[in-house]
Formats: sequence, structure tokens, C-alpha cells
Amino acid sequence: MSFNVLPVRVAGYGRAAGAAPVLPNPEIASASDGRAGTCGALSIETLLAAYSKGLFPRRVAGCTEWCAPANRMVLFIENYHLGSRLAAKLTRPGYRVTFDRAFEEVVQACTVHRPRQGRREWLDNEVASAFVAAFEAGIAHSVEVWDADGDLVGGAYGLAAGKVFFTEAQFSSLPDAGKLAFATLNCHLQRAGYFANDAKYMTGALLRQGFTMVPRDAFNRFIEKASAIPAATGSWAGEEISVGGWRPKAHWLAGAA
Repeated sequence: MSFNVLPVRVAGYGRAAGAAPVLPNPEIASASDGRAGTCGALSIETLLAAYSKGLFPRRVAGCTEWCAPANRMVLFIENYHLGSRLAAKLTRPGYRVTFDRAFEEVVQACTVHRPRQGRREWLDNEVASAFVAAFEAGIAHSVEVWDADGDLVGGAYGLAAGKVFFTEAQFSSLPDAGKLAFATLNCHLQRAGYFANDAKYMTGALLRQGFTMVPRDAFNRFIEKASAIPAATGSWAGEEISVGGWRPKAHWLAGAA
């Protein structure tokens, strides 16, 4: 599957030009699948407003809709579980990890490597184009893992709103490459002062990594405050991250002291 990046329209969901985006109420989203309403045109402003309300766009049954699941999988980063095997691998040569060097390639790879049943029900050209525009504006970011031959073998991407990062997807074409990307991302987020990383839906792998299931109403109260905290925007391409020796809980306790 490939994307044709489209010009992102200025008008948001159900609003007149120049007005604040009008979005559905996430509290009345479907309890079964989280569907809250059909997306209109997507702009950077609309994306930020939506994510700050606990909404995100998803391709559902051939239509792009706003979603707000009844429960959200959230990592409060001090709770991230960095297993000993992965921690050891982070310090070994053979992989190189970067930020914001191949955003569109990571989006494409996340789609290609997604389980077959979900490929067509997840992302379309307009949503992809909106994220590319957000990346160019410095509020969407990617992390990339490269092998010794310079091939892209793992990565993740998402959107930053205030002090929360929303991971959209990750991929791995070699064992543990996606885990390396995710660990490096979370290390960077904690050191940059982010409170949490939202991964949206529950999986066993996320639970093992320290994610917590948060009910929608509690999540929305948290995100309303955390996304309103001013945060730096711009490319992360110059960030140099050494994950060796990183201990999420100890880092958090040291900062709180």
C-alpha cells in the first residue's frame, strides 16, 4: 500500500473558517468500538484539538471517523518496564536509532507490517497527509532503527500534544527492532519532560511493558490538563539519545526529589 500525500485543508470538522474546531463529545462515543462521529477535513489545528479531547481519527468500514475507546492504554513513563534482555541489546553495536529522519517511510512501513486484517481499516491518504503536515510543523515525530547496512528495520511515529505523546503505530522487520525504537522513544520522552505515552488499545505486550488501562473519563480529565501544558515544538532530528543505563523509575524519582 502506498500513500499519495494530499494538501491538508484548512477547514476543520464542522466549522467555519477561522473558528475553533467543532468536535464530537468523546464521552458519548460508542461503548463497543469507540466511534464518536465522522471526520471532516483534517488540519493541524483540528488534530491537536481532537487529541487534546481524547479523540483520534481511524478508518472504520470505509469511512474516517473520530474514535474515543472506553478504555485507553497509557504508559506513565516512570512505569515503563525495560527488560534486562532488551536493555542489554540497547548497548550493543549493529543498530542505529534516529529521530525524525524518515517520517513518511515509517508511516508507510507501519501500514505494510500491520496485521493483514487491519490494513484497510486504519489509515487513509487524508489522515496520512495530515500527519505529514503535523510532522512538518514539528508536532508529529518518528523514531527509526537502522541496521548495519543502513536499512530501516524498525520504528514508530505519533503526535505530541503538550506533555503527552500519542503513539500511532510501530513496526519491526527484524526481531526486537520495534522494541528498540519504542524504548528509545520512551527514554527521550521522559528526559524531555513528557508525562505519558498513549497507545490507545489494549494488548498483552503493552501490559507487560508497564502500560495501564485508564477509563475514558479519567483519561479525558488527565489529557485536558496535560495537553494544555506548553511544550517545545520542532524537529527531534538532532537529538542524541543514549539509553544505556536508563532506569525510568529512578529517573522519575530523581526529578521529583
